[in-house]
Amino acid sequence: MLLAVVSLFVRDFMYMLRIRHLTDGHLTWWRTFVVIMLWEFASALAPGIIGGGFFFAIWILSREGIDAGRSITVITFTSFLDGIFIALMAPIVYFSVGRDELFAGMNTGDGWLGTGFFFTFWIVYTIIVLYKLFVAYALFVNPLFVKRALVGIFSIKVLRRWRRSMVTTGDQLIIAAGGLKKRGWRYWWPALLTTFLSWTARYSIVNCIVHAFHPGMGFGNDLVIYGKQVIMGIIVLLMPTPGGSGIAEIIFRDFLGMYITVGADKLALVWRLVSYYPYIAIGAFLLPRWVRHNVIAPIARLVK
Repeated sequence: MLLAVVSLFVRDFMYMLRIRHLTDGHLTWWRTFVVIMLWEFASALAPGIIGGGFFFAIWILSREGIDAGRSITVITFTSFLDGIFIALMAPIVYFSVGRDELFAGMNTGDGWLGTGFFFTFWIVYTIIVLYKLFVAYALFVNPLFVKRALVGIFSIKVLRRWRRSMVTTGDQLIIAAGGLKKRGWRYWWPALLTTFLSWTARYSIVNCIVHAFHPGMGFGNDLVIYGKQVIMGIIVLLMPTPGGSGIAEIIFRDFLGMYITVGADKLALVWRLVSYYPYIAIGAFLLPRWVRHNVIAPIARLVK
């Protein structure tokens, strides 16, 4: 359990290192901690299917004194880096562990795609990869074309109500692309390294918890458990509930039940107590103070 908590700290510390690096050290360590905790708080309350705390994170950075264009660049780039990890790690664990091990005990159906979780996993993975390829093209190839395409598509009568949002999205992509074109490999490699370390630590938490309650299990199944975490993490992104609440616990029980001899529901609760609920508690504590300092106080000074 101590290692599970250490993994949690490593995850957040890597996130902090990444944000400090991408903002060129603009934020102090304390301000970086506040930004990450509020970002995680927003992600815990917002469903992954609508982007989690993506837009809230842009607003947080802008209120921390980073101009809007740079905030958009940093948050869009971090989202793209997270997508790189998912796009690479999912096929790595799938082909190294195998379908039978990853989806053991689940309803995978007949045929190559099958049904149930196996089918859902590949659908969500494909959506993520296509979206990240779209973002990559928009960021590094032709952001203006992407903006025009989005605005054109959402000029159709049935989609017109979202046209203004697409204009804003296109402007954000152009700003982000302009900011990233000036950066070289020295900007990329620390961001990639901290991204992979943070996600690895995140998915290692369950390994630690399973060992804590099953000390005689040995380490032969750790790669399978880690791989199942990657699959679970991708599936939960499609869930409509805040932070995948309720559904994540059910998936945990179904995916890892074969390795758990104590109550799977109890272990799922331990997992969420370590990796989910702390962000809600910390965010609820920090948010009112942050709003007073970064939102209300500046408005009061302007009024005076």
